[in-house]
This record gives sequence, C-alpha cells and structure tokens, in this order.
Amino acid sequence: MNKKIYLFILALSFFGLANAQEFSFGIKGGPSYVSGGQITGNSSGGIYFDGTVEADSKIGFHAGAFFELRFNKFLLRPEFIYSAMETEFQFPTAPSAYEVNKISVPLLFGYNVWGPIDIYGGPAYQNIIDSSLEGTEPPDQVIVAQNTPLAGMVGIKAGFGRFEVDLRYDRSLSTAETQDIDIVNTTSGGTQGYGINKAYFEDARLNQIMLSLSFKIFDSEANAGRRRGGCYF
Repeated sequence: MNKKIYLFILALSFFGLANAQEFSFGIKGGPSYVSGGQITGNSSGGIYFDGTVEADSKIGFHAGAFFELRFNKFLLRPEFIYSAMETEFQFPTAPSAYEVNKISVPLLFGYNVWGPIDIYGGPAYQNIIDSSLEGTEPPDQVIVAQNTPLAGMVGIKAGFGRFEVDLRYDRSLSTAETQDIDIVNTTSGGTQGYGINKAYFEDARLNQIMLSLSFKIFDSEANAGRRRGGCYF
C-alpha cells in the first residue's frame, strides 16, 4: 500500500513536470502548534483517579522538502515532512508528556488568488515513526496514535522571491479509538507517581497548525536561462 501511494505521487509529479509552465523545489521547516489527546482514569472500585484529562497543547516542530509545479494560476505540490509533536497531560500529581513523531507525504492542489498568495489543500499519507506516553508501565507500552494513515491539509502561503511563508492545518482522518493503558501510580519504593493507575486512552489523535519558512533551492521562473512552458527534461 505504501509503495503504491509513493509511486502514484511520483508518477503524477513526472506527468505534471512535462506539462508545467514553471516548477521549483526546496526545503522548509518551522514550529507547529500541536493539540489533541484525552485520557480517562479507571477507578478500579473507587480506589484510583477516575477523571477525564484533556492534554494541553504544546509547540513542536517540522521540517521537510517540497516540489511544486505551476500551470497558470493552478499548482500541484507534493511534499515530504517530518513532524515532532507533543502535548502534555496534567495528571493529579505530575504532568505526563505525550509524544508522536511522524512522516507525512501530502499531495496538495492550489490556486493563486492574488499576486504572491496561494491557497491550497489536499490529502496526506502519514506514517507514525513512534508514539509514547510518559509514565506508562511497561515503559515501552505501544500507543496507537492513528487507525488510518490518511490526513487532510489546508492552508495559505505567500511567496517573496525564493522564500515562502506558509500557514496550514494538518488534521488526522483517523477516528477516536479507546485503548487500555497502565500508568505508574506509585513506584516500587513508594514514591508518588502520576496519581492515576489503570486508564483509557480515549483519543490519541494529534492535529497541528504548522507555520513554515520555505526556501526554493531551484526556481525555473527565477532562472533567466530557462525557457517558460514546455517540457523540462
């Protein structure tokens, strides 16, 4: 499945390159505002904390590369993005960090609304590299952060020569799925843990608002020696 998606994006890019009026490629990166995550404690007969805790949003980061094809006022833009995301649960006696690292391969379709400003949107294939909740036992307990690899992205960007400023929303298309987890309530030495024991991770999905600064390593429009239109092979 993964290979088919990558091959489709690659084939579409080559087809677009043969018909594009302009093309560019470069690198991008910046901060992300990350939100999501909900856990409810299991009282276990009234012994333990049984409240619901929604995670506090935190700032993460992302970095990657892009390839953009332009057809008059329309654009096609496949990308490759690494995202490091984190939110934090304020449990009764200690905070717990929830971390997810993922790779996204979006295929974005856009339109030039005015001058340097484009709007865009499209699907993204996402692969979770790892996900963890601080304080689980065993420490390597698997947290399923998504039950489908698909996501959607929408945004707006503005170009200034070889630089671009890009603001977008990245939302997982997974559905919320409850998972049983075990969190350290007290350590073997009697030290207080997180004040919650058995629990239900009711929503492990993370979404993010991404602010990027992009740099075009190559831009056919800026290359005076390159003719406009036609095939660039």
